[in-house]
Amino acid sequence: MVKTLYQNKILDLARDAVGGGQLEDKDVQVDVDNPLCGDRVSIDLRRDGDRIGAIAHRVRGCVLCHASASILGAHAAGTSKPEIVDIHASLKALLESDAKPPDGAWRELEAFLPVRDFKSRHLCVLLPFIALEQAMNEGGF
Repeated sequence: MVKTLYQNKILDLARDAVGGGQLEDKDVQVDVDNPLCGDRVSIDLRRDGDRIGAIAHRVRGCVLCHASASILGAHAAGTSKPEIVDIHASLKALLESDAKPPDGAWRELEAFLPVRDFKSRHLCVLLPFIALEQAMNEGGF
């Protein structure tokens, strides 16, 4: 049985590119690279107290990286750093074990279940979350 990595939901998320672009009045901007495959994610954040007020991303990379960034673009605004850390840990567990996707809006992360069997592609999915956490650290969230 051949397992398909790029299922329709992943392709749809990547094509939608929710949050793609730049923020004019950002508080912090970071660029993070995956040296193994060349993916690059840039994240712009604007603060709203201790929460993300607005987020934008630019991705130069594979469909998985684009899809993951699109989920952040759709759901990260309004969240705090501890919430993002928890969601990132949930995504990592989803990829590395039999963990279930988180509930609520972040349930969309279940789109990455097919990636579970492709360990070399886990970082492609995680890179936008790594970039977001780095931006939150640098922005003092």
